[in-house]
Amino acid sequence: MSDLILHHYPMSPFSEKVRLILGHKQLAWKSVLIPSVMPKPDVVALTGGYRRTPFLQIGADIYCDTALICDVLEHRQPEPRLYPEHNKGMARVLAQWADSTLFWAAMAYTLSPKGAAAMFANQPPEVGQAFAADRAAMRAGMTSLRAGDATAAYKSYLRRLANMLHEQPFLLGSAPCVADFAAYHPLWFTRVINPSLAGILDATPDVLAWMDRMAAFGHGHLAKLSSTEAIAIAAAAEPAPLHDEAFQDEHGIPLGSRVTVAAESFGQEPTEGILRAASRTHYTLERSDERAGRLHVHFPRIGFVLREVRA
Repeated sequence: MSDLILHHYPMSPFSEKVRLILGHKQLAWKSVLIPSVMPKPDVVALTGGYRRTPFLQIGADIYCDTALICDVLEHRQPEPRLYPEHNKGMARVLAQWADSTLFWAAMAYTLSPKGAAAMFANQPPEVGQAFAADRAAMRAGMTSLRAGDATAAYKSYLRRLANMLHEQPFLLGSAPCVADFAAYHPLWFTRVINPSLAGILDATPDVLAWMDRMAAFGHGHLAKLSSTEAIAIAAAAEPAPLHDEAFQDEHGIPLGSRVTVAAESFGQEPTEGILRAASRTHYTLERSDERAGRLHVHFPRIGFVLREVRA
């Protein structure tokens, strides 16, 4: 069975979501550290354009977006479950809210002018400037919350999470599910990466206690790998055979067409390739890279846009 290779960087909140899931499932994985800002030539060699963090590599298969990565890890190691048997829909919907609405409120608060100044206070000015410029480019076209609005929303969301945790250890019951990991990582960014602003969490002690329970899962069993080694692994492998899943055509674009897939918002750099699968949940593109060889790059349907490339 091919190794799980996570391409990430330490302060990435979505990476922390996946790292904790790897810990919860006690999986072994290879860690490839990537830059937090562009350029990312080794990332693009594998993804073809997609530049959000993290992404998961298994041989010559590249899985983009943490929602899809969660499904891949669940298939790899079904227990303990991310999707409770009788509450799968609720878990997924709550996770989607946490990865979007909660996340952006938390980021707008934690990276407000005051927060950004505190976070980059001990680094050269150009580091903070490069980070701000990179993220501004990724947010092109998005409406960003102002700091005051974000603070008010964040406080409300924390109270709602606290209400869910008042008489149970995790958001949907006695065991963690995908929603817990999705809700945890934006709060982790505030508490761990920019602790000068973590006082906002003090009003919700049930949330803090839950965060301690989540952090205790750790990151599993990791070994370091370089991006050059990861690309060589891809080049030496072939993409795994695709599952015999029904083709769900919502666009009038047949399999075998040249297409692009890009995020709906935030980091909309497209990946171009040949459409090899379009199931009810995900897309698979085949592409080639001079260093990484033939690859299959996988995206979830939700949150991504499929377009045909016309001559």
